[in-house]
Amino acid sequence: MFPITFLLLSALAALPGRASDLAPDPQDFAQNCANCHTIGGGRLTGPDLKDVSGRRDKEWLLKFVVDPKKMLDGGDPVAAELYKAHNNVLMPTIAGMNAARVEQLLALIDAESRLEKSRFSGLELINRPLLPGDVLDGKALFLGRKPLKNGGPSCVSCHSVGGMSGLGGGLLGPDLTGVFARLGGEKTLAAWLISPASPIMKPVYAARQLDPRDILPLVAFLKDAAQQGRPADSIARLAFLILGLLGAAALYVVLDSLWGARLRGVRRSMVNKRSEAHDV
Repeated sequence: MFPITFLLLSALAALPGRASDLAPDPQDFAQNCANCHTIGGGRLTGPDLKDVSGRRDKEWLLKFVVDPKKMLDGGDPVAAELYKAHNNVLMPTIAGMNAARVEQLLALIDAESRLEKSRFSGLELINRPLLPGDVLDGKALFLGRKPLKNGGPSCVSCHSVGGMSGLGGGLLGPDLTGVFARLGGEKTLAAWLISPASPIMKPVYAARQLDPRDILPLVAFLKDAAQQGRPADSIARLAFLILGLLGAAALYVVLDSLWGARLRGVRRSMVNKRSEAHDV
C-alpha cells in the first residue's frame, strides 16, 4: 500500500495549480518587477512592495497584476490613485501573467518582506555624482557612435531626444527628452534601464541586458537632455522616416535589377514551351 499511496500523492502534487507549484520564483520577480519595484528599498517607478499583502486586498492584487490597464480603464479608484501618484506611468501588462504567477510573486514578496534586508532592496547603479564626461559618453552610446558593452542596439535606432542634430532618431519609440523627470530621477531611470519593461524593448534586450557601466552615462545624458528642455525636432524625425522609405525603395530597385531579368527569363521560357505545345 505504501508505494501506491506514495505514487498517488506524488501525482497529485504534480497537478497544475496546487500549492507545490506556487513556490516563490525569484527569477520572475527579477525579470518582470525589479526594474520598477523594490522590496524594502523605497520607491522606484512604482511603489515599494514590502508588506504589500498587508496594504492591499489579495483579490485586488490578483486582478491588478494580471491586467493593470483593464483595472484603470474600468475606473478602479485604487488603480487611478496609483497612476496619478506615480507620474501617470501605467504598470505594463506582463505577457503570460495569470493568477497562479501572481500567487507565486506574492509569496516571494511576503517571504522577502520578512527578511532584515531583501535581495530586491535595490541596485546601487548610481554610486557617484554624474560628471560632464558621463554626458558625452552617454551621448556616444545613445547615438551608436560607441557600442554598448553587451552588443545591444543603440537607442537612436528607435528613439529621439532633444538637441540631436542631423536626422534625429527613430520613430518606433517615444521621444526621450523628458523621460528622466517622468520616471522620477537617477535611481528610477537606472533601475528601468537595467531591465526595460517595454513590450518592444524587453525581448530585444533579454539576451543583451545593458551593462551597468553603460547605464550611468546614459542616465547622465538623459538627465542633461531633460535639463536642456528641448524636444526632439519633428522635422528631423520626419526626414529620418523619409530617408528610411527612400532607402527601402532603392534596395528594391537594386534587387529587381539583379534578379528581375532572371525571373522574367524563366517565365518567358515557360510561356514559349506552353505555346509550342499548343501549336503541336
